[in-house]
Amino acid sequence: MQNTIHMEILPQPDDITCGPTCLHAVYNYYEDERNLMQVIREVPKLADGGTLAVLLGLHALENGYDATLYTYDVKVFDPTWFRSAAQVDLSAKLNEQIKHKSGKKIRFASEAYLRFLGLGGRITFEDLKPSLIRRLLKHDTPILTGLCSTYLYRTAREIEQGNRMIYDDIRGVPVGHFVVLCGYNMEEKTARVADPLMPNPVSDTQIYEVELNHLICSIMLGILTFDANLLVITPSRQRRGRH
Repeated sequence: MQNTIHMEILPQPDDITCGPTCLHAVYNYYEDERNLMQVIREVPKLADGGTLAVLLGLHALENGYDATLYTYDVKVFDPTWFRSAAQVDLSAKLNEQIKHKSGKKIRFASEAYLRFLGLGGRITFEDLKPSLIRRLLKHDTPILTGLCSTYLYRTAREIEQGNRMIYDDIRGVPVGHFVVLCGYNMEEKTARVADPLMPNPVSDTQIYEVELNHLICSIMLGILTFDANLLVITPSRQRRGRH
């Protein structure tokens, strides 16, 4: 059994715009035609470049979409917050966390999650299994995911030199990346990936297949750069009513 979503994705203009380029592709999938450079300008950036899945989700919420994050980022979210059947006040937990942790990136991420929740975004904690990916994709819903591209591509770690990243297996660090999942093949145990990086180290095209277990490892290792999330964006009822 397999399911394929027709996904078109543009090449990312530079090393740090993979996230907005993936978001643009999701908007385009929903027949919401936007200018890529405008989306890039509107999505907030991190001080060291790039963005976070939650910031992409915020942009979607602000533009009439529903957004759900399946998070594996235990740097920000404690697993016990999701353990009880009783509803935990995630906003209260995040506010309390901000008082006790001084790291700039975790504070920035926590504040972004607070805004995400305030706009109606949903955050859930569920084991990342092939069945979860298949369940989401079989409803023809693309999945925007942050992951570790160093592991996905099996390349050397990278270091910034001038205005670009270069491979350096000694001085380099793991690098985060965003792609869109747009299909699966149960018999082959693969997922279809729409990748904004072109050229990329694993395929001559931007749409290619990845073994599911390898993909899952890549997503989980996204925690190294605060990227271990699945972001599911769907048109809200109000937006659907405009079409």
